[in-house]
Amino acid sequence: MKKILITGKNSYIGISFENWLMKEADNYKVDTLDMKDELWREKDFSHYDVVFHVAGIAHVSSDPKMEQLYYKVNRDLTIEAAKKAKEAGVKQFIFMSSIIVYGDSSSNKRIIDRNTLPTPSNFYGRSKLQAEEGIRFLDSDNFKVVILRPPMIYGKDSKGNYPRLAKLAKKIPIFPDIENGRSMLHIDNLCEIIRLIIDNKEQGLFFPQNKEYVRTSELVKVIAEAHDNKIWMTKLFNPVIKLVSGIGFVNKVFGNLVYERSMSDYGKGNYRIRSFEESIEMTEK
Repeated sequence: MKKILITGKNSYIGISFENWLMKEADNYKVDTLDMKDELWREKDFSHYDVVFHVAGIAHVSSDPKMEQLYYKVNRDLTIEAAKKAKEAGVKQFIFMSSIIVYGDSSSNKRIIDRNTLPTPSNFYGRSKLQAEEGIRFLDSDNFKVVILRPPMIYGKDSKGNYPRLAKLAKKIPIFPDIENGRSMLHIDNLCEIIRLIIDNKEQGLFFPQNKEYVRTSELVKVIAEAHDNKIWMTKLFNPVIKLVSGIGFVNKVFGNLVYERSMSDYGKGNYRIRSFEESIEMTEK
């Protein structure tokens, strides 16, 4: 039986992963740890095979007053937890980073491959990248460090940009038909690859994504259909959108940001168990 500690007790990903493993409760024992106060440092890590570190600030903020907090939580706390895990004899440390380390989405077609260098454009991305750099030095045969850089994660009760788009898709009768491309990752596909990474005792850098790239207009249309909302896609607004494509919100919605497909393949099991349309149906039902 694998003994796993999830740091980040109330996180969406942490809760989802714990529920995923409990489908095979005979194979996994899961505990969670709240790291919002100093008491977590008293926790004995020596009972665990794996520490899955999801504690952190997940949203992007442009408030300069928040910058030091991002580094304290996303970088410093991650490195401290990894060092504590290694000293306690934990065999594997899994860190949730993000595609955000490559910067924002782009108005032009943009495909990230293994040669693409991280260029974070905000302190959220920089805090994640510096956390990665801080824990890589701890990697060894006896302490396997895993770093995941997922794109936008979505699923039932998820947070972030997906529920905002979903709320829009349920109500509006018309939406711009823009030719963009986004990598996405359903929560079940994420949970499954983490389970496989644990079972296979992996280490290294991983780039999980769904099989399909998604256009924002397609995403909105499929969500709308799940709620019987007939939505008309039009290119009428495209010239205006292209004109303001550099603006933050417009870029988030209609920008391009995808991983090259082969870098997300995993040869030791099929983690992409949910197709795009199935995942939207499951999320919206």
